[in-house]
Amino acid sequence: MPLTANRPKPMVPVLGRPVIDYVKDAMVAAGLSQIIVTTGYQGEQLVSHVSTWDSQSRVNQEDSPMGTAGSVKLLSDELTETFVVGSGDSVASFDIVDLLDAHRNSGAKVTMALWEVENPTEFGIVGLSTENKGEIDSSLSEGYIAKFKEKPTSEEAFSNLINAGLYIIEPEVMDLVPEGEKYDFSKQLFPDVLSRGWPMYAKTVNGIWFDVGHPFELHNAQMALIERRDELPFPMPDGEVLPDGSFISSSASVSGHISKSVILEGASVNGAVVDSVVMSNSRINGVSESSIIGENSVVDSRILNCVIGDGNHIVIDLENDRR
Repeated sequence: MPLTANRPKPMVPVLGRPVIDYVKDAMVAAGLSQIIVTTGYQGEQLVSHVSTWDSQSRVNQEDSPMGTAGSVKLLSDELTETFVVGSGDSVASFDIVDLLDAHRNSGAKVTMALWEVENPTEFGIVGLSTENKGEIDSSLSEGYIAKFKEKPTSEEAFSNLINAGLYIIEPEVMDLVPEGEKYDFSKQLFPDVLSRGWPMYAKTVNGIWFDVGHPFELHNAQMALIERRDELPFPMPDGEVLPDGSFISSSASVSGHISKSVILEGASVNGAVVDSVVMSNSRINGVSESSIIGENSVVDSRILNCVIGDGNHIVIDLENDRR
């Protein structure tokens, strides 16, 4: 919030594309034959968007929130062979073919993509071993999963590898998910699989990974995509990349100062924008620092560390001391 007031999180734009498209592209590149999007909140937008994909894609909308695993359980009749689950609200460069090879070679029931972070205390961490049910070896970047821990303290952290939200799963694993209940992959299903001694494998991915659940990660993700545009398989929108890594859409109008920022289609800047993202058709007539401005908004003041939703007008009335 407030960027999700008018859209579900997978539809938040990243370089002019809904974030869900980045995971979808990785699945298409791996040759997956069918993509099903499970959703609840504001699912109508996803139905409309997914209809623009190929005919093998569709949306399964929940009547009530079922959790990450519970929503997939609803599709059990269709999940009769190895399948891939990806989070629709992260920007990532997954080599799913490589993960599928690791999954098959390990004989695992579940294989998980991992990402390495400096500070694991805000995430769910994963400890790896060279063998199933073995001892944790913190030097490993891939191996059998030996232990999970949600949001550890610095003292509790036995690993800096975190769950990156992409899984390869065998159909029989879903038999462990209760019918008709809200159920979570990372908090409930995967610890259950591990406790049964079923082999679970994991491999650290290269490239980029950003969880856009935090609004300011939208800025970091887009700056990283721009920086690595020549090596990552995604389409760049039309526009100019400045020497400092900023991006200005070809349909944007800029007559002010831009630094380390992203100015998307139809936006205009007549002031200064620093370390910010200005989404489509918004206008900056003041100063934006370290902020995210949603679509169709106007900023006629100075803002710092702000997240502005769609369709807002930000102005300071100095005479009456009102905003």
